[in-house]
Amino acid sequence: MPSSYYQGLSADFSRPNLVSAEQGQALLVQASVFLAQKEETLPQIDERYTKEQIEAENKDWWPTHCEALRRGRGDLLHGEYRIDLVYFCQDGPFYGLEQQNQREKHWWALISQPGVTMCWPIVMFSGEFVHFEWYCQDDESAEVVAKGTVLFVRRGHRGACYFKSEQLTFYRDVFASPRLLELLTTT
Repeated sequence: MPSSYYQGLSADFSRPNLVSAEQGQALLVQASVFLAQKEETLPQIDERYTKEQIEAENKDWWPTHCEALRRGRGDLLHGEYRIDLVYFCQDGPFYGLEQQNQREKHWWALISQPGVTMCWPIVMFSGEFVHFEWYCQDDESAEVVAKGTVLFVRRGHRGACYFKSEQLTFYRDVFASPRLLELLTTT
């Protein structure tokens, strides 16, 4: 086991308060740069776009994903997916961006709500595979209010995420209030 899953990454999201507001803002700018590289057709893995390059791009992208979730940036999170996304979870399966959109919006609102901090203590990379575990901690009580395990299959910046498998557990609400939904940044 590594001493830190964040070794060599640009930011550490394993616990609260490890990323400054300024660093977080820079990560959001970087996220937009990565989203702009997504191609209409899923690129092939070959000698021009190798597994190693894709893994390096996924490692660069990871901190931007975490910051987008912490800040409720639904616009950036939605942009991380391909239009033909396959998403397996307990409420799914979902195919394409429209099927999962309404349900996932509630999850994003709950995990980015004020007074809760999302953390990712474990993240692992192998080529286009990104596996991680997460939890949301109440800032006052340190109570875990939600947790999950996720696998993204992400073909780097050019391909984005085309498959996601997720197990989520919410200990409080499973649908966000209208007030929390209004806090999400949308497209």
